[in-house]
Amino acid sequence: MSETSIDAVCVFCGARDGARPEYLRAAEQIGTALARAGVDLVFGGGGIGIMGAASRAAREHGGRVVGVIPQSLLEREGGRTEDPDMHVVETMHERKALMHELSDAFVVLPGGLGTYEEFFEILTWRQLGFHDKPIVVVDTEGYYGPLREIVSHGAAEGFIGPRDEELFTIVQSVDEALAVLGIDA
Repeated sequence: MSETSIDAVCVFCGARDGARPEYLRAAEQIGTALARAGVDLVFGGGGIGIMGAASRAAREHGGRVVGVIPQSLLEREGGRTEDPDMHVVETMHERKALMHELSDAFVVLPGGLGTYEEFFEILTWRQLGFHDKPIVVVDTEGYYGPLREIVSHGAAEGFIGPRDEELFTIVQSVDEALAVLGIDA
């Protein structure tokens, strides 16, 4: 296991490749780095998009990959039920709860509506005191620039508390995310 107290990192990211090759590279980099550090990769269980790229990179470098996928998405997202660490659940709510339970920290890479929803739910859970696990957003190629703006706007308008903005960290690279989490890769 890792030399830190973080033994498993949940990576939220897209089930599509995205428009830029840097997104795919970031996914491969996080998978590789977690495997080399002996940290489990917990993910949404699909084999497509940058989600699939992260899990393949971790496997290729000897890492443990733990997938959590709803039955209804197995075929659509190419889940590998033959994997010993694949959990097939009934609902998205069960998926997110189990991913949370299995993880010591969260890293958010570029993704679509599902990734946004996963990020905001785990962030809200932290705000409400349901957990105190680190959440790190990797702003690959400026993808999450608008996220900074919307959170700052919510704070300026009095809907987000000043301390709430500190519940997550935005970094520019996978290396910075690993450093924030204290993972040597």
